[in-house]
Amino acid sequence: MEFPFDALRRWPDVEAPDLVAVDAADRLILDLSRDARSDAAPGEVVVIGDAYGALSLASAVDGPPVRVHQDSLLGEQALAANAAGLGMIGRTESLPLNADLVRDARLVLVRLPRSLDALEDIAGLIAKYADPRVRVFAGGRVKHMALTMNDVLRRHFGRLDISPARQKARVLIAAEPYGGHDPEPRRARVGDLEVCAFGGVFAGAGLDIGTRFLLENLPHEISDDAVVVDLACGTGVVGVTLAQRHPRLRIHASDVSAAAVASARATAAASGVAERVEVIQDVGLSRLADGAADLIALNPPFHTGAAVHERLAHGLFKDAARVLAPGGELWTVWNSHLRYRSALERLVGPTRQVARNAKFTVTASGSA
Repeated sequence: MEFPFDALRRWPDVEAPDLVAVDAADRLILDLSRDARSDAAPGEVVVIGDAYGALSLASAVDGPPVRVHQDSLLGEQALAANAAGLGMIGRTESLPLNADLVRDARLVLVRLPRSLDALEDIAGLIAKYADPRVRVFAGGRVKHMALTMNDVLRRHFGRLDISPARQKARVLIAAEPYGGHDPEPRRARVGDLEVCAFGGVFAGAGLDIGTRFLLENLPHEISDDAVVVDLACGTGVVGVTLAQRHPRLRIHASDVSAAAVASARATAAASGVAERVEVIQDVGLSRLADGAADLIALNPPFHTGAAVHERLAHGLFKDAARVLAPGGELWTVWNSHLRYRSALERLVGPTRQVARNAKFTVTASGSA
């Protein structure tokens, strides 16, 4: 049966004519793994990093259900929506990136992450818990692949074959696992913080210059009973810093990425404020009520996968506007060339410039 790739959508992620739900790398992984998938027994197939369900659903359409891990909650929701649209509910099982995901797996299909640390976490986990006969088909677009990815896989697998490129995509095929390990956060001391980062989280175990500029300019006076939100929290640096600066303040932090949520929780714990920083995986602020927040801090992402798209930030601005209480403010840092001020004025409310340097602008936007 030919899988209906054209029926797949990115929704509820950003959709646009230049953004696709399936690409040449997905198709090449599936083509090269066809025989291995047809020989797989129930419970032996795992998919990691599937964007919107192409690998997972195509693997499950004529075979046993598959275990799946997607870092983005939007990816999970898109997979569920695509499964429903194709009448394939129950054919996949979404799991965290842990031992249960890959235990005794004989076949693992992977969309290569751009982060070597993320690939290290994935490869180490497979090598530790998968069946010794496991085969891993890890593919991506050639322009996003690096020779150092081969080195990561060779640290955990005794055999590595590299496919010819096709339509600017390539697949790395690994076997004979050894030297496995569970994912562990990378750690670094940044001022009073111990920043923790699992693989793939923006800025890793450090402090990016945009977030640093935002922290330098956040308000000094915040009421102890204010509802404060660290939106798109990443490693949790902003929320944890605010909790340290204001010892009675409680912080709500959220991110769409499972790795970011795990990192932010680890950062809060390592920095001694875990009891006052609640971190959840969420699409925007869907779990907060209208008018609930007094202060929202945001360093908005502008990448969806490898593509740059302004609608990512605009969606967060709209959600922040919904959640802001009367008199509340959204404090945002952004690359000045992105010119977000007009969007903030339109989507949130009156916006003033708080600070600007050679690269970044910090603004405060009040609820309209």
